[in-house]
Amino acid sequence: MSPQLRTRRDGTRRPARYRALQPAALVWLTLVWLALWGEVSPMLVVSGVLVAVLACLAFPLPPIDFGSRVRPARLVYLLAHFLVDVVRASIDVSRVVLRRRPVRNAVVAVNLESSSDFVLTSVAAMLSLVPGSIVVEARRSTHTLFLHVLDVPDPAAAEAFRAQALAVEQRFLAAFPPKAAAAEQDALGSAQGGGRP
Repeated sequence: MSPQLRTRRDGTRRPARYRALQPAALVWLTLVWLALWGEVSPMLVVSGVLVAVLACLAFPLPPIDFGSRVRPARLVYLLAHFLVDVVRASIDVSRVVLRRRPVRNAVVAVNLESSSDFVLTSVAAMLSLVPGSIVVEARRSTHTLFLHVLDVPDPAAAEAFRAQALAVEQRFLAAFPPKAAAAEQDALGSAQGGGRP
């Protein structure tokens, strides 16, 4: 019997348990663990890795294929813009609280352009981490996010938030372009560069 496969009682084969330990999943779960604690220390990193290993062994998932590449410069821009958004939104939320007047909230639907589950999950996480908005539902079938947004007095404000959310998606797609699109852009760049004297 192959060491990577185990035979079930019905005669079919399934991957061995240790194949559930995927490096990408371990790194991601460890980062989530550190984010939940809100700090980084050697003990938290070690405990995060252990929790990630146990989670992967207890709930094995199919191989993770992000289907995208990473553009470091665009990733730095994405993270920098995200930090600015967090600071700006924190100030806006403080102003809303200090005004002490009735606040109208709304649930805003945002139809993402990408059909990737990776993009849907990542953009939802980024939008939820910005103060003043929280994802209340993510509809995978239509790739729609429904967000409860603070201080939305009229439809124009809802449209402004929707535009901001779509801008986050575009920045994310620029940092993590799909492999096919990235290869096409690289080929186009090479062709244009090759045509220059």
